[in-house]
Amino acid sequence: MLRIHFTAADFTEVRFAPRPAPLPALNAALMMMTGRADELLFGRWRRRLLRSLPAAAEPLADLVPMGRAPLFLDVVGETLEEGLDLVAAAPPELVRAELERVYAGRRAPSPPWIRDLHRGDADAWRILRGAQRAAFETALAPVWPLVRDLHRAEFTRHALTVAEHGVGAALSALVPGSRLRGGVWEWAAPEEREIRLDGRGVVLLPTFHWTGHPLLQDLPGRPVVVTYAAGPGLPLTPDGVPGERDEALASVMGRTRVALLLALSEPRTTTDLARRLSVGNATASAHASALRAAGLITTTRAGKSVLHARTPLGTLLVVGDRSAGRDGWARSHRAGALTGPPGPGTGHLGQGPGALEPGTRRAP
Repeated sequence: MLRIHFTAADFTEVRFAPRPAPLPALNAALMMMTGRADELLFGRWRRRLLRSLPAAAEPLADLVPMGRAPLFLDVVGETLEEGLDLVAAAPPELVRAELERVYAGRRAPSPPWIRDLHRGDADAWRILRGAQRAAFETALAPVWPLVRDLHRAEFTRHALTVAEHGVGAALSALVPGSRLRGGVWEWAAPEEREIRLDGRGVVLLPTFHWTGHPLLQDLPGRPVVVTYAAGPGLPLTPDGVPGERDEALASVMGRTRVALLLALSEPRTTTDLARRLSVGNATASAHASALRAAGLITTTRAGKSVLHARTPLGTLLVVGDRSAGRDGWARSHRAGALTGPPGPGTGHLGQGPGALEPGTRRAP
């Protein structure tokens, strides 16, 4: 069980992140990429991303031996540049201690650039910054407008829940099976952990590339950041990007129906679909009826309009391997440099056994 203990002051310091944070979102996406959960829905997305990450991003695998990440990567900035600057501003003693922690017990020597980072070498910091930027540009930049839209929707949903039912009900709604009683927010977790806020407050941060338990950032003197799984529970992909797979689908289903499925990255009305597809309302409605009969979309009434949405099966059909490229990350993944989801209450990129160098001092 994981328990977060609130004081009266902490309830006044519960805040919802006003905008998505690029680096926590990237960390969650990389964890999901290297995990094994939800293979049915995320399998194609994982394989595509593993193949498309450029060589410049490969150093990130060195930072998470056996899936264990240093906490100085765990920052919340509202822009990519702000996040990268916060990582670079980490206290040198924290960087050294965390690198020693994540490599503790690993027999193989750490890569040279990791040893340089341990010493505070400027070139090593440039390698890290470049790796994070390259990974973000490949994995998240194409879908970042969608992430912002989903974040705004989640912000609104949370605000309405607070207004109608109070903070306690809103917190419990974020984590399925959680509850708030006696000033303690708790939920089932693989191991026992107690977190005392003592006036630091909480920042709530939804993520749309993660389906597991909440991820916590708990650093001294800072608010506890609770990153929780939100959104459709499916991999986010850019719409309207034609490819060979779309052509193959179009030969079976027809171009208009494939385009309609691609347009349903979010629920849309028949009128909206007709405008996007440049067809009449009756034509859009007929195609939607055919897709609904095949189990690829659902339709619900919203006032005088009807709202169409993709089912998981429909999403699987149009989410394909649209990219190809270097396989360096795939090699790192197969070699076990990145494995599995993290333990509870850890940094966003997880935990696991790992040694900076033989004889190196271990962090307490």
